[in-house]
Amino acid sequence: MPRYKLTVEYDGRPFCGWQRQANGPSVQAVIERAIKAFSGEEVTIGGAGRTDTGVHATGQVCHADLSKPWPVKTIMGAMNFHCQPDPVVILEAEEMHEGFDARFSAIRRSYRYRIHNRVPPLTHQRGLAWHVKPDLDAEAMNAAAQEFVGHHDFTTFRHSRCQAKSPEKTLEDFRVYREGEFVIAECSSRSFLHNQVRSMVGSLRLVGEGKWRPGDITKALAARDRKACGPVAPADGLYLTRVDYRSAELDRELMLDWQARKAVMEAGDDGEE
Repeated sequence: MPRYKLTVEYDGRPFCGWQRQANGPSVQAVIERAIKAFSGEEVTIGGAGRTDTGVHATGQVCHADLSKPWPVKTIMGAMNFHCQPDPVVILEAEEMHEGFDARFSAIRRSYRYRIHNRVPPLTHQRGLAWHVKPDLDAEAMNAAAQEFVGHHDFTTFRHSRCQAKSPEKTLEDFRVYREGEFVIAECSSRSFLHNQVRSMVGSLRLVGEGKWRPGDITKALAARDRKACGPVAPADGLYLTRVDYRSAELDRELMLDWQARKAVMEAGDDGEE
């Protein structure tokens, strides 16, 4: 059964998030509908990350198992036709090696947050960026963002209902810079906590306005208390931009190791006492 890796772009505004839900439309449901429409198969896809309501993607990744091989150009063309009219596009389709998993094979996820920093209301960027009127000091925000880089307990900067077993994460890099009217924040990590990026950006806005200093970010981290977080940035400006993966060789090695350990456990569970 061939497994395909799909790189996906979407506008998150019409959706309740990535994951299929009973209370509204989801990106996952649109993709699974498109697969069924061209292949006749009902499949459950696996995603690299479960983006929230209103969050966008320019490089989300998922995998799908189909019962027979298809040309990747056929998959892309058929799925982009059947995803319409929803704002979901398959940018690339690849047949993958054994052991690949869109979520568990990932070694890095990268996010971008866009702030439209101007006084007039938004028109074309409404729902696609966070509208912030006061002038922001992007250099000060970038200096403060470095306090997040490294291994930390991010309890302060995660949603109170986050289901991760540990609040500890290692942020590989975080930079903030200005592009005209936009202030852009970009960060990468193997994985993120629920609302972590939006929580960090919301606190950095306070630095940009001069209400916080970089040391206040350090204090908030050390507090390990959700109440120490600044106002959480809205979903509008957040984009999952890229997912990086380990090598095919390592995927196969880990899969064979898992299969061997599973066989040992099953062999030991033979009814003997």
